[in-house]
Amino acid sequence: MTDTPASPSAQPAPEARRGREARKAARSARGAVSVPYISRNLPLTEVLSEEGLKLIVANAEMLCQEIGLEFRDYPSALERFKAAGADIKGNRVRFPKGLLRQLCATAPADYIQHARNPARSVHIGGKDTVFAPVYGSPFVTDLDQGRRYGTIEDFRNFVKLAYVSPHMHHSGGTVCEPVDLPVNKRHLDMVYSHIKYSDKPFMGSVTHPERARDTVRMAEIVFGKAFLETNTVVTSLINANSPLVWDSSMLGAAEAYAAANQATIITPFILSGAMSPVSVAGTLTQVLAEVMAGTAFCQLVRPGAPVIFGTFVSTLSMQSGAPTFGTPEASLAIYGAAQLARFMKMPFRTGGSLCASKVPDAQAAYESANTLIPTIHAGTNFVLHAAGWLEGGLASSYEKFVMDCDQLGQMHVLAKGIDLSENAQALDAFREVGPGGHFLGCAHTQANFESAFYRSFTADNNSVEQWMAEGSQDAYVRANKIWKKWLADYEAPPLDPAVDEALLAFIAEKKASMPDANY
Repeated sequence: MTDTPASPSAQPAPEARRGREARKAARSARGAVSVPYISRNLPLTEVLSEEGLKLIVANAEMLCQEIGLEFRDYPSALERFKAAGADIKGNRVRFPKGLLRQLCATAPADYIQHARNPARSVHIGGKDTVFAPVYGSPFVTDLDQGRRYGTIEDFRNFVKLAYVSPHMHHSGGTVCEPVDLPVNKRHLDMVYSHIKYSDKPFMGSVTHPERARDTVRMAEIVFGKAFLETNTVVTSLINANSPLVWDSSMLGAAEAYAAANQATIITPFILSGAMSPVSVAGTLTQVLAEVMAGTAFCQLVRPGAPVIFGTFVSTLSMQSGAPTFGTPEASLAIYGAAQLARFMKMPFRTGGSLCASKVPDAQAAYESANTLIPTIHAGTNFVLHAAGWLEGGLASSYEKFVMDCDQLGQMHVLAKGIDLSENAQALDAFREVGPGGHFLGCAHTQANFESAFYRSFTADNNSVEQWMAEGSQDAYVRANKIWKKWLADYEAPPLDPAVDEALLAFIAEKKASMPDANY
């Protein structure tokens, strides 16, 4: 006797559908509690041999010694480096061999970023991975309204979605740019939104040193000034102006955070072929040089200030000059940069769910998967742009945010590796079923079926007849319904009324102290 699957055209009875929907709702309710972060149990993928790693390090040392980097319009950086033994000519700083690595040595190998809800605090470094949302997009897009400039309402919505998602560990930073607010004041509303609408860790403003200091002050209101002296509550993104330039805005923000013992992600933002050489080896050389220089500056400001070794590397179309994502060269750069971060004994940031597509289509899915999977296998500790990135980062997409979060859930399972417990070995199942039987009804399957496999909340695995009966919805439409449901069901985490009042008073005072400006 052989087992035959049910006919594809067979439809479940109404009570069966109700039972299935109830189980799905129960799973969703259980999933509302986030896992604080991923602890990976997978071997690392390394593409550089020991000799190759030494070669990149030696080339970066040569680059810093012979060519140097520019630190523009920031005299205190030049003064600090001169006192440390660097050669200064104008804005150009050249470093004797070994000096940068010596200065970087005080950066911690890992740290805790504390959330206002201690259960949400994250460990940055080691075998742990933290997912944070899309960052920096001026536009937002959704199926209903299409592409448009972001607003503070959109910003709050993305903060809420990141809070609701059980697979997002971090509230992020500029989840979209709220262009309906003045440039010189919007950072106050953005940081407040992270604090008010989420209790996960968050990132601060970096567009001006004073805005970084405002972020620190708001963090002090939430956590207490004394707490910040010995603990990290903000992790913020500091980008190099590649190639080989650090500008005053980024240096000023980095100094503000480092002085307050808050973490920075020192990140060369590179599109290979334009902002670095076209070769992976040349790009990695530049990445290491820029990260070492930025990290050294932070350590001169405050030895021991937390720093993440960051890199954003993608490629260019040599035909059009447009950025391309999910390419094999970008994957190799991810793997190689991760090895350099481990060589430097620093936490590592890269990757995400990156794509150049304008809608959440097959191109978006392939390119995002080809970025996210190397991100995990490289051993990345902090993953910015983990969900919502579209159009080369120009747009934050509501639907893609949901679809990406589903993929992040799969990464949670993948990162666990293979379970070799007694239960997972399933020897009792073999004894019960024997040759020629099936496992569907055996005791082991019944005991484990709820948690046996990852269950996508965006994919449709039903028969084509059932799919058609339910409206022939594609993933785009399904994701549109999900994000609306998440927002409809959202409940804000509690915030001490006294803290909230103090934050609002600080914001009101700061806004009143200056006229609106768009710079």
